[in-house]
Formats: sequence, C-alpha cells, structure tokens
Amino acid sequence: MPWLSLSAFTCRYIKGFSPEHAGLILVAPVVQVICSPIAGSLSDRIEPRIVASAGMALTTAGLIILVFLQNNTGLAFILVSLAVLGLGFGFFSSPNTNAVMSSVDRKFYGVASGMHGTMRLTGQMFSMAMTLLLFALYVGRVQITPESYPLFLKSVKTVFIISSALCFAGIFASIARGKTHARPDAKRQAR
Repeated sequence: MPWLSLSAFTCRYIKGFSPEHAGLILVAPVVQVICSPIAGSLSDRIEPRIVASAGMALTTAGLIILVFLQNNTGLAFILVSLAVLGLGFGFFSSPNTNAVMSSVDRKFYGVASGMHGTMRLTGQMFSMAMTLLLFALYVGRVQITPESYPLFLKSVKTVFIISSALCFAGIFASIARGKTHARPDAKRQAR
C-alpha cells in the first residue's frame, strides 16, 4: 500500500515536520472508518458497483494528487490527499465486499469471503513489492538522507503514478461487473 511509502516520505522528507504531528498521517484510516458504514448502507439501496466505482474514482484522485508532491510540499496538502484517499477506500471497500458476497449463494459465503480476503492481501503485497522495487531501483540500498531526497521523491512519484493508473483501470473493472440487486419486478416474478 502507498501508506508506508507516504509515511516514510512525510516523516523523513518534509522539512519542519515534527513528531507531534506524526499522528496526523492516520487521517486516511479515520476517514475510511467513518465513510465505510455510510457506503455499506448506500450500497444496500443502490448498486454496489456504482458506489464501489465512485470510491475507486476517489482513490484514483487521491493518488493523482500525491503525484504532485514536491520538496516543499506542506502538511495540509498531504492531509487533504490522505483524506481523499480515505474517502475513496471507505466508499470502495464496503460496497465491493457487498457485491462479492451478494454474487454467491449462501452456502458459498465462506469460499467467497476467503477469496475476497486473498485478493485484497495479494493486492497489498503487490503494492508493497512494487514500492520496494522502485525504491531499490531509484534510491538503492542507502539510508534516506538529505542527499538522497531527490531520488526518494522521484521513486515516490513513480509509485503514485503507477498506482493511479492501476486504480483508474480498476474504476472500469468495478463498473463493468454485473448488477447485484435484482430489479423489483424480477423479484415479484420469482415469487
């Protein structure tokens, strides 16, 4: 996930960033915790794919914002981008889970849940592997010091560019899935 690279960037790269503000980096998970129940409830009323796709679009926007990080980027810029990411994750996660679990019969809930968790963790591992590979390619095996900041910033931007492109493709993958909620007239005909 980009969280680790962004955390490292914020803690080591932003000049004047003091330890008493380090907890502010948690803005994305806090926003996600607040938005996820709202998004889950919303996905019960309208198609989960629509809510999840909107969440993926917000996530893409948050990552695109982070592509514009500079050596003098202020804390407010980072916090806003993290809030947008948290909003995107919040509006994607619950509706996506709803769509996955609604697409299988009750007897397959365990299998669907296991596959969903496996895919989520695979994506997280891929993100971390990509981030570490890019850091290794750009920065190498050195301690992050002021001399390596330009290469570190370049690697961080590359991570966010690639992640933005992948999430942008994810919007279309999310919207392309079939309808989860049956039409009311189809439910009546089934009775």
